[in-house]
Order: sequence, then C-alpha cells, then structure tokens
Amino acid sequence: MPVSAAALAESLGRVPPSCGPVRLVAVDGHAGSGKSTFADWLARGEVPVVHLDDVATHDELFGWTRRLRATLLEPLARGADAEVPVYDWVARRFGPAVRVPCAPLVLIEGVGAGRAALRPYLARVLWMDVDQETAGAAGRLRDGPELDAFWARWTRAEREHFAADPTRPFAHATVSRRTGGYAITPGPRAVLDPDFSDTA
Repeated sequence: MPVSAAALAESLGRVPPSCGPVRLVAVDGHAGSGKSTFADWLARGEVPVVHLDDVATHDELFGWTRRLRATLLEPLARGADAEVPVYDWVARRFGPAVRVPCAPLVLIEGVGAGRAALRPYLARVLWMDVDQETAGAAGRLRDGPELDAFWARWTRAEREHFAADPTRPFAHATVSRRTGGYAITPGPRAVLDPDFSDTA
C-alpha cells in the first residue's frame, strides 16, 4: 500500500541526527526518475529541500562536493542555517543564495545525493527505483528536443559517476511510484520502518 507523506516524514524524524542536529535524508536516482517530485511530495511545504540542480554547473556536473560541504553541510553540522548559492543554467553563473534552515529534517535530492563523500552526513539514503533508460526517456520528454545535446552529455557523465560511485547498494530504502502515491521497499542497507515495507 502507498505510504502517506506525513507518515514517512514522521518515520524519518525518528532516526538519529546525522549532520549536527539535522537528519539529512538523500533522495538519489537517475535523472528523470522523479526525485524532485517525490522530495516535494514528502516535504509538503514543511521540510526544507535542497535541489542538487541548483548546486551543479555546466562545468561541474558532479564536481560540486566541496562547494556543498562548505555551503550546506558544515553550517548545518554547526547547528546554523545554511546559505546555498543557486546556479542559473541559462545565465551560466551563480545567482542569489537560498537559505536552508537548520531544521530537524532536511531533504537533499538529485543525482549523486547519496554519493560516498556525503554519506557520513546522511541519516538515510532513498533510491528512486527507475532504471536509467526509462528515467532518461522521461527526462528528455520533459525537457524537449532543444536539450538533446545536453542530455547526451549528461547521460555519459551519469553513467560514469554511478560506475565509480554507486548509490543504490547503499540505499536504506527504494521508492516506487504507485497509484495514489509511493511505496517504500527495504533497500540493500536497511529499512525505514516495518510499517512502510512493501515487498509485493
């Protein structure tokens, strides 16, 4: 059965803090797999969400770890609010920063959110259970043919990233879209809560 956003957020709120006083939860998966949609659904406008699309750049599709550590992880670990600069993909430069409050639960979503360098700061890693081909097709349809060249470059970079630094083997749970919401299935590393296990 699909789990409610409120119940899942409550379950995540019971795990031990992982980044100072914050329970930082990663939502990872292939581009186009629905990470942003799921994270916003889970947040319900109440939980801060950091989008890695705002952190990556044309020149650093995956080379953003140091910047994320300095602008997000280290402030939260100190118990302070964070200020994360937002990259403008049209202007090709960073714009004003977005404030991320030091809340009990913070979501970080995007390809590579569960990478090895971030896992020491993460309370849980959730993986969107959509294969790369299906996710990529959905992403290309969403973005239109004008971004086909970017998608070709991105797909190669994503494949190389996950080959060198896979997330799925370290996921605490996988997320599947179901009629009426989402189902949570235990991942390779752990489960969130027995109430949310869906192995059907």
